[in-house]
Amino acid sequence: MASMAAIFTKTPSNPNISLPKLSKTRFGSSNIIPFSTRNSNPRVRTQLRLQVASQLISPDGGNLVELVVDESLKREKKREAIELPKIKLTKIDLQWIHILSEGWASPLSGFMKENEFLQTLHFNSLRLDDGSFVNMSVPIVLAIDDLVKDQIGESRRVALFDPARDEPVAILNDIQIYKHNKEERVARTWGTTAPGLPYVEETIANAGDWLIGGDLEVLEPIKFNDGLDRFRLSPAQLRKEFLSRDADAVFAFQLRNPVHNGHALLMTDTRRRLLEMGYKNPILLLNPLGGFTKADDVPLHWRMKQHEKVLEDGVLDPETTVVSIFPSPMHYAGPTEVQWHAKARINAGANFYIVGRDPAGMGHPVEKRDLYDADHGKKVLSMAPGLERLNILPFKVAAYDKTQGKMAFFDPSRPQDFQFISGTKMRTLAKNKENPPNGFMCPGGWKVLVEYYDSVASSDNDKIPQAATTAAAVAV
Repeated sequence: MASMAAIFTKTPSNPNISLPKLSKTRFGSSNIIPFSTRNSNPRVRTQLRLQVASQLISPDGGNLVELVVDESLKREKKREAIELPKIKLTKIDLQWIHILSEGWASPLSGFMKENEFLQTLHFNSLRLDDGSFVNMSVPIVLAIDDLVKDQIGESRRVALFDPARDEPVAILNDIQIYKHNKEERVARTWGTTAPGLPYVEETIANAGDWLIGGDLEVLEPIKFNDGLDRFRLSPAQLRKEFLSRDADAVFAFQLRNPVHNGHALLMTDTRRRLLEMGYKNPILLLNPLGGFTKADDVPLHWRMKQHEKVLEDGVLDPETTVVSIFPSPMHYAGPTEVQWHAKARINAGANFYIVGRDPAGMGHPVEKRDLYDADHGKKVLSMAPGLERLNILPFKVAAYDKTQGKMAFFDPSRPQDFQFISGTKMRTLAKNKENPPNGFMCPGGWKVLVEYYDSVASSDNDKIPQAATTAAAVAV
């Protein structure tokens, strides 16, 4: 079977795409085909519906934002940047510049100013110039401390510097500096201020007491030179790829874990359902999260190796699958964050979004319980302002069917025939170099997972105690 590298042959590595900025929102017309009777309240969508359109869904704000300066201006802008007050970015700041520069957060044109920050915190949406709304549930902001604020002084522009190379990567124009109320930001984004939230500990707790917003000019495309840049397709590149494949529907699936056969079942079953509804060529966007993740998540380059084996082993069809990295940092903010994940996929061209159990969730950092209700993510997505154009696909629970020797959708009429393999159980087996039940994961993919845990083992004899199998779906 083809490798992941082979599935992008129709798209040049650097397509010449220049898309204009647009502050207005234009919603294309479409036909709505309900799966069942829709709720009488048009603002609450409790039933699954299909949105059939003749072209890809339009980005939020009408057109895709492009913040990388033209090649002809690059030298001039770099010279300007050297003369401006300097802000040294963190690694996660750079990930957000990557997001903004490619239009994942369209129609945002830079780090949030105070009015955008407040709308995001309080309303999970932004009001555009024409009075329409787009979803925006997580703040995309840049923090600075008192010293940097004083150095900026009266300047209306600042240069943003790469933390590793000490070179300018962007200019922030028409800046606004405002107070960084960390407690309110954390409370409203996560619903708790408990210690131990991974993104908060990494990014917010020790950040400066000021936020600086403005319009970005990014001096060149963000590259990480880690061997994975070929998988970091921008929304513009993804849209070109979907069009080259004559896609009449794009369904997105995000995960931050290795792909097992239960995931594959969900994805292939979704495509089957779309074909039954009349679509001719629905394309899967397998879009693993590639920004900051917590320490116990499998690192990105290992996950991408595992995903490649899934394609090589034929678990997913390379002809109908595009594997591309979603470069956002992970918040682990549950129903609040999953709105951001869904909104970004609209900008990438997806009109269907598969959502699972406890999306973007995690265990409570202090108490022995989940931080969020496992069903709230999919419920919130069905009601979220600004996501009305996106069709939400809650997936069925998949478990290991012992009678068939494969992953299957759980049948409540015969619960004794199913085994729920938890994420903890999966990690334990891999750490101990033991095999899961046949049919749980393709052999090539499992081998990669075993190799990863072997690489981080403290010694060859460091056996992990066997964890009890829990009656919970494997985490996505």
